[in-house]
Amino acid sequence: MEPLTWTGNLSFLNLPLQTAAILFFILALLQILAGFVPQRGSTIYHDSTVAGGPGLHGWSARLTLWSFYLVLLICAAFLVLGMLMGTSGGIIGAVSRQFVPVWVALAITFFLSLRYRRRLGLYGKLFDSTIGMVGFGLVMFWVFTAIFAGVFDMIYTHAPLEQASGMKNKLPGTPMNGAEAEDFQWYLFGGDNLARDVFSRMVVGSVTVILIAPLATIFAFMVGITLGLPAGYYGGRLDTVLSFSANLILAFPVILLFYLLVTPEIRESGLPNYMAVVLFVFPLIFLGVLINSRFHTQPQKNTLFLVLALGIGGWLYLTLVSDQSSVIRLLPSSLDFFNIPGGILVVFVSVVFVNSPTVFRIVRGLAMDIKTRDYVAAAQTRGEGPWYIMLWEILPNARGPLIVDFCLRIGYTTILLGTLGFFGLGLPPESPDWGTTINDGRKLLSIFPHPALAPALALLSLVLGLNLLADGLREESLKD
Repeated sequence: MEPLTWTGNLSFLNLPLQTAAILFFILALLQILAGFVPQRGSTIYHDSTVAGGPGLHGWSARLTLWSFYLVLLICAAFLVLGMLMGTSGGIIGAVSRQFVPVWVALAITFFLSLRYRRRLGLYGKLFDSTIGMVGFGLVMFWVFTAIFAGVFDMIYTHAPLEQASGMKNKLPGTPMNGAEAEDFQWYLFGGDNLARDVFSRMVVGSVTVILIAPLATIFAFMVGITLGLPAGYYGGRLDTVLSFSANLILAFPVILLFYLLVTPEIRESGLPNYMAVVLFVFPLIFLGVLINSRFHTQPQKNTLFLVLALGIGGWLYLTLVSDQSSVIRLLPSSLDFFNIPGGILVVFVSVVFVNSPTVFRIVRGLAMDIKTRDYVAAAQTRGEGPWYIMLWEILPNARGPLIVDFCLRIGYTTILLGTLGFFGLGLPPESPDWGTTINDGRKLLSIFPHPALAPALALLSLVLGLNLLADGLREESLKD
């Protein structure tokens, strides 16, 4: 069996892509140089307005943009033709076909979002921003990849821990031999130093990142909002105590904190579990106060919603923090349906603990600013309670900066998870998460770069997408 080349029968597109890429870089350089040339040919009208033709800088910008679109068009041709040709289209074709469910999900998402964007609030306005759409596309690519890989066992070609004889450090496109080739005949991105498929580990590794990073960020926001709103609204001693505590945590080195939490002595003492008991209760507090502040004038609805929300939420809380193998055993084994693995719990709790003070400071600053607005004074005049004002007057008007920070913080958390995996902290050593995979591949980086390159590019693309998404949301939120 012959090894796969990168483009296979798609090689006829190599020269157009190379030409378009070189043209783009040349035009981009010319555009930079044209910025130093003074504009000429401007016309001054009788009302003192100034108008001018495109000029050198304008034309260079247009040509650069068109050349960039040409590069994107050729790349799209690689993907579309690759999906049709499969392995005959080389590694690119085989990878494109494996990601068919993701392409379909992305197409449906973009079609529906563009079709109904005027009804979708800030999310719909995101599609008026090119930067926001690109960022959203990159993020959703990995979200759908994690969903299809983690839930439906699709996309990846081999089990992430499966080892094949003779595939140690093999180059991308190397064929497998014997009975091991029954499922899929190639290692698309090559093999690592333990003869595992790099492509499959990259795909399955997205599940860990997409699962932990957003959830940890949500929990951090629950803690930060629940404490930051009263600190900014009331001020005084409460603000002093909470702000001092937040600054104390921020002054502690992050990596040192993780090293402490993952040591066997600390884990056996149950400290991560006790931290989970405290941190995981904040979503319950936030939900209960949110419902009570909104429906306290309607006792029947208030009681019903509180019982449902806190009943279901309380059971989930107890299930999350209770672990039969730890010092926290709040539920009997018959009612404890799932447990967070010890390594993931340490990482999750640590990320929430580190991010919460920063969110607290942002929310506190926004609350101190917004509480002086006229609509807050109007709510106070109507006799509304403090928590109603904080949650239903101040918080909605702070959503723009908080949404932007949420996207940026997921990116920061993603990098932090990669850093922890790289240093071997928390997650198991055989975990396919991107940080651990990069760490495994760096040992032979000068000889075999492909085991570390694939997860590194995946991590880069996700963080880049989150940053672009945050920029798009910031741009659109400023227009409100």
